[in-house]
Amino acid sequence: MRLKGKVSIITGAASGIGKATAEKFAREGAIVAVCDLNIEAVSTVVESLKVSGAEAVGYQVNVTDKAQIAAMVADLKARYGRIDVLVNNAGIVMDAQLSKMTDDQFDKVIDINLKGVYNCAKAVVDTMIEQGGGVILNASSVVGVYGNFGQTNYAATKFGVIGFVKTWAKELGKKGIRANAVCPGFVATPILKAMPEKVIQAMEDKVPMKRMAAPEEIANVYAFLASDEASYINGAAIEVTGGLTL
Repeated sequence: MRLKGKVSIITGAASGIGKATAEKFAREGAIVAVCDLNIEAVSTVVESLKVSGAEAVGYQVNVTDKAQIAAMVADLKARYGRIDVLVNNAGIVMDAQLSKMTDDQFDKVIDINLKGVYNCAKAVVDTMIEQGGGVILNASSVVGVYGNFGQTNYAATKFGVIGFVKTWAKELGKKGIRANAVCPGFVATPILKAMPEKVIQAMEDKVPMKRMAAPEEIANVYAFLASDEASYINGAAIEVTGGLTL
């Protein structure tokens, strides 16, 4: 088990890629802190992980609320004495073309997807420095590398979190802390259920592999990057797109 005993915080862990990542980390032996706004869903995920034999704890965390984040980190440190991995997965979309985007749409996406990542990293970095190591992983996107129509706010955040890890890699590498970003393409998450079949088919047709990723395929990359097997990967933004951008 490549993550055995590693105390790992995963935000947005109640569904989609975050849930798949929590499950993968648990299978790899991590102690998993399941964090999400939806406390009922958090409890469901935690109980499922415990039934499978994993050690897991759940927290209701709004990544824009520094007090909530601090309380979660303090509780984890009291329980386990350390924080080994942070997966900044929580995020939202509020799409609109620039000419139609409202300030509220822009601000909410920036607050959660960008400031929220900063808030969580800020909350754990001193602990990681004190213990002499740790891993910070940010959820970016293919949109964070190439941009996308109608996603001024989202693209800005996903470009931004790549900038975070490249900066943190330089600042924190000498302290034993690695920072990397994962940039998924199209992923088959529950949010797609509302989309017409022809739209989903058009998305799949753009990918050389002619399918979307399963959430588990993104989770596998997070698990590898969190492990000691990735001990010399630092400041990277890894595309997991099935060749979408070729």
